[in-house]
Amino acid sequence: MTSLSDAAVARLRATATWPTCESGRYRFLEAIGKGGMGAVYRAQDDQLSREVAIKIPNGFGEAAVVQRLTVEARVLASLEHPGIVPIHDSGRLTDGRVFYVMKLVRGTTLRDHLATLPALGERLGVFERVCDPVAFAHARGFVHRDLKPENIMIGPFGEVLVMDWGAALLAPAGAPPQGDAGPAVAIGTAGFMAPEQASDRDVDTRADVYGLGALLFLLLTGEPPGQDTLERLEARRDVPAPLRAICARAMAGRAADRYPDVLQLAQDVRRYRSGLAVDAHPETIAERLRRFARTYRTAIILVVAYLVMRVIVAVFFGR
Repeated sequence: MTSLSDAAVARLRATATWPTCESGRYRFLEAIGKGGMGAVYRAQDDQLSREVAIKIPNGFGEAAVVQRLTVEARVLASLEHPGIVPIHDSGRLTDGRVFYVMKLVRGTTLRDHLATLPALGERLGVFERVCDPVAFAHARGFVHRDLKPENIMIGPFGEVLVMDWGAALLAPAGAPPQGDAGPAVAIGTAGFMAPEQASDRDVDTRADVYGLGALLFLLLTGEPPGQDTLERLEARRDVPAPLRAICARAMAGRAADRYPDVLQLAQDVRRYRSGLAVDAHPETIAERLRRFARTYRTAIILVVAYLVMRVIVAVFFGR
């Protein structure tokens, strides 16, 4: 009896598990991504003649995986925002696995996009646009819990999308988000995960503030965050002090020491970009004067030029 090679076994397994839709509406074309919970495929929607993305769970029938995918679909369905991928449909495959259909996003992840953003102002602009959909989700009670550069997509026309809401929790008004019953499980990504996420599930929106602070650290330094993030940040004198202070406050170890919400974090970044003082950084008199000079440089130059001309006229023409 001839044994099959590993490559042949892999091909047979792929053929056996290749997804097909019960209704026949969707034709799966290729796998375009795979994570811990599920895989995403590019597919053709024959009914509407368009390409879509379809997410299915990795396993067959595992209750926890099915529940998580179902929760993610419901989260996406309830969050209609330009910065969040819209969901189109859901159903079951012929093998019984659940799936949901969403817009096919073309573009690059934030990590890959960094090389095209050499200017600090451009990076801060992208950061503000990441904050918008997260703040929108918070206003509707959801906490993302896994903000990282791989979950931020930049489209071909500059659109910014926050992806992968599979770890999201619904936080009832006035109460912390409630996890599933059972022992606490750390959900998130090392370096971008708030300290409280590693110990229990009772996290609130300030966990996402931490994740956004970690993204800001990456945008400011080009380095991934880690255990010594705040020390490395303080040593980066090429990063303006107000931005170091904003990032440090967002990534404070205690949730109570962070920005209370994403809107205030984004507002501080916006104030910096507008040449205004930021809440996270008490200015010295010297810093205030330098900021004033940077903000009103053109006006100051014009006034100085005018005064110089007046002096020249007075000296040479006696006026």
